[in-house]
Amino acid sequence: MFSNRRNLIILGMALVGVVGLAVIVYLNARPERPIEGVVQFPRPERGHDDTLVFDGLEIPPAGGEHYNIWQNCGIYAESIEAGNAVHSMEHGAVWITYQPDLPADDVAKLEDITRSQSFLLLSPYEGQRSPVVVTAWGFQLEADSADDGRIEQFIERYRLGPTTPELGGACVQGVGVPLP
Repeated sequence: MFSNRRNLIILGMALVGVVGLAVIVYLNARPERPIEGVVQFPRPERGHDDTLVFDGLEIPPAGGEHYNIWQNCGIYAESIEAGNAVHSMEHGAVWITYQPDLPADDVAKLEDITRSQSFLLLSPYEGQRSPVVVTAWGFQLEADSADDGRIEQFIERYRLGPTTPELGGACVQGVGVPLP
């Protein structure tokens, strides 16, 4: 009888181990839940062309051909060249843009987010249709204010993310002098 009881205990422990392993595999293999409102663009072409013109776009570009030199990451009070920002995104940066008339407290919140980690760009973007737009290589999110929690979710997922074409590329020693 003792032998049967011991065998049942061993079998039960083995069963618990198998179920536990299956749960761990499932939790690590399941796809991430999509962030509501994020638009994925077809795989953007890559290449350098300093003659490109980006004027008049309603939203910042989410990849594609761009300028030869990247934008130094950080905060800018004035608009920056989209071609340089796209190059920074190719290196893993997230570009946060806002309408120039965005309330000062919203701009301050976006500045705080940008100061909190590397590989972030922040600048006004003339003519964009949404108050705030967050862009990474191939992905974009439009938001109505800096209080939208999806902004930080987007940054967490796509900054230096798995879709970065040139992961390990620089976000310093390019062009531009960000604010302190």
